[in-house]
Amino acid sequence: MKALPLYLDGQWVHTQTKIGVVNPALDEIFSEVCTIDRAAVGQAVAAAHRAFQQWREIPGKQRGEYLEKIADELDRRGDYIARTITMENGKPLAQSRGEVAMSVDHLRWFAQEARRVYGRTIPHQVRGKRHLVLKTPVGVVAAISPWNFPLVLALRKVAPALAAGCTVILKPASATPLCALALAECVHAAKLPPGVFQLVLGPSADIAQEFLTNPLCRKITFTGSTEVGRALVHGAAAHVKPLSLELGGHAPLLIFEDADLDAAVEGAIVTKFRNTGQSCIASNRIYVHKPVYNAFLEQFTKKAQAMQVGDGLQDGVQIGPLINNHALTKALEHIDEAVRRGARLLCGGKRLDRKGSFLEPTILADVPDQALCMSEETFAPVAPVCSFNTESEAIERANASPYGLAAYAFTRDLDRTMRLMESLEAGTVGINDAVPSTSQCPFGGVKESGWGRELGMEGLDGFMETKHISLGVHV
Repeated sequence: MKALPLYLDGQWVHTQTKIGVVNPALDEIFSEVCTIDRAAVGQAVAAAHRAFQQWREIPGKQRGEYLEKIADELDRRGDYIARTITMENGKPLAQSRGEVAMSVDHLRWFAQEARRVYGRTIPHQVRGKRHLVLKTPVGVVAAISPWNFPLVLALRKVAPALAAGCTVILKPASATPLCALALAECVHAAKLPPGVFQLVLGPSADIAQEFLTNPLCRKITFTGSTEVGRALVHGAAAHVKPLSLELGGHAPLLIFEDADLDAAVEGAIVTKFRNTGQSCIASNRIYVHKPVYNAFLEQFTKKAQAMQVGDGLQDGVQIGPLINNHALTKALEHIDEAVRRGARLLCGGKRLDRKGSFLEPTILADVPDQALCMSEETFAPVAPVCSFNTESEAIERANASPYGLAAYAFTRDLDRTMRLMESLEAGTVGINDAVPSTSQCPFGGVKESGWGRELGMEGLDGFMETKHISLGVHV
């Protein structure tokens, strides 16, 4: 098969090196993509820097119009791109369609925000001075996106950076580059100036080193594991290079006795099993108030057992394959380790006897806090559940983690809601809401879950520099 080209400085470029893209539902390579080496990435950075000089001068309204054109192209090709996401990632097609729709919404949101980059005037304290604050684009941005939401998490970086007046080099995950190529096709069709958006692929460590050490690359924005995030922090320190980091999560879900139990069960299904459990904001620790513990387990298990597992392109499938066999092996190890520590296996726990990296939806009850799945991301359709006695105990256990990306709770008590809003240590808290992320609100983590925010006004600000101007005037 012929390898697909990369998008560099406004041109489609074929190279001699390539990587294969595996369909995790079939465990087979179905496409190939060209790659480049570190030297070529340096050339892309130089092209982005040249393009930045022009792009930054284009009014925000006009940059927004470019983003609207990209959104139109993405929307027009939505079915094709959704199928592409499912083939390279494995997620059910309905969820891939939802990812495309959210990606379009991100583009349209930041298209409008591009015209609302405001500075301010500050009252002076000394006669003969005036003070202004300006917002200016940071420059060339390197965006490194993950495989689990390969399109939408790329656009959470690309859209605000372009809106702010930055130029962007996107490095997608090697496992899921095809939807990034589809995005590049949309950019090309929208006729952005050459070098404003580029797509690179190749050895991750080499590319990261070029981004870190090249002085023309002014910022790196990354979504991925905390381990890789730490390595980027270490590398950026030598060059004092700004980073935005959306790292690992281990979200707690608290279900209180006063909650609408049906809504709580449905919320647990969504927060845990969406994207086959491969989400940084998945509920990886489910704490249930003792008075409703058994009733919750009964309903939750029944719903999980009814979920259809299979190839994401098939109708009705709710659980697709894991991204690869390594992920499946880790999930099985977490299940076995929890059971050895005394957890009860209520359903699932086994690999499906078929081609691909499939795991049955799994529920573990009475899971001790010492189990690995209570402290490490399992990144699979595995739901550890345990009980609690008091609100204060639930909050303490929910916060007993180095991660703080998201947290969830179900309760109908307004006073408790206010206490949870203030006490839960997470960048996003969903209360009676299993899908809290939205274009107009900031997203990001606390503690070891990252630095900075994406989306909302804060998402645009992350790609701007704040400049103070002091004017001497005759008065």
